This record gives sequence, structure tokens and C-alpha cells, in this order.
Amino acid sequence: MRFSPLRRSLASTPLTGLGHAAIALTIVTATVSHAPTAIAQAAYGSYVGVGTSLGFGDETEIAGVVAFRYNILELPISLRAQAFIGDGFAFAPTVSYDIPLNWQTDVYVGAGVSFAGNNSVLGDQTAFAIQSGVDHMLSDNNLAIFGNAIVAFDAFRDRNAAAVSLQGGVGLQF
Repeated sequence: MRFSPLRRSLASTPLTGLGHAAIALTIVTATVSHAPTAIAQAAYGSYVGVGTSLGFGDETEIAGVVAFRYNILELPISLRAQAFIGDGFAFAPTVSYDIPLNWQTDVYVGAGVSFAGNNSVLGDQTAFAIQSGVDHMLSDNNLAIFGNAIVAFDAFRDRNAAAVSLQGGVGLQF
């Protein structure tokens, strides 16, 4: 078998480490440029929802709750508000610090004010309030599941006592 001079010189030339790296880089570049692009969608966390609240104070109260969360995307901060509708009415806006557990779940702690009317789940007067809870965004639809507790300090006119409410529900993300 006879080789031409050009073929013989290419066949007998060993590849150096730099040559192997150039070939590997070419293969990787070609593979990556033809790979499908993955599109990840973050669960941003803003929602409006409805649920149920159970309040402990003078006596046990049950109320419906309308919950709102606006997640500030650049910061781990959310603006929250909850309206309680039962025997009495209460409204509790808070600002929370959010701690992500994973892409879909946040735990948080916040502070704000409770504006409460007679016989509400948060007492019967305006009070300083703290809130802690968890939000879970369902990945296959636009639903959010929320649960939290609010403690309103000095929430009763006739005595220096706190009101505690526990609530949970389902929200629609926006």
C-alpha cells in the first residue's frame, strides 16, 4: 500500500495536548450550540387568596380571610395584607422578610399593624402585630398555598392581652 507524501505526513504526525484540546472544544461547542434551551420559570410568589382563620382571644372566633402578597423581586421582602370577615372585621397589613426553602416554598416573619373591630379574630382595637408563616407555590399551575399566624399585642380595650389568629388558604398567583 502506498501513501502519498501528504497523507503520510498527516498520518505520522502525533496529536499534541493542544490538538486534543482543540478537537474537544470543537465537539463541545457544536454539541452545546445544538442543544435545546431549557426555560426555567421562577415562582415569583405574588398572590391573592381566600381561606379560613381561627382566632384565640376573649373567645375562639372563626372568620373568612382574604390574603394578599406582593413579592418585591429584587429583595427578600413582601408586602402582605389580610382582611378577616366574621362576627367582626379586622385588617392586618404587614411587611415580611422571606426566606426561600426551595424554588417553590418560602417561610417568613413580618411586622405590621392590626386594625380590629368588635369581636374580630384579632381583638377589638388597633395593635402592633407580628406574623410568621409559609407560602408554597404549586409548580404545575398558578396556585399558592399559604398558612400563617398573627399575634396582635394589646389587642383588647378592656384588658392588656394579645390576640392570636391562625389562618390558611389557597391563592391565585399573579
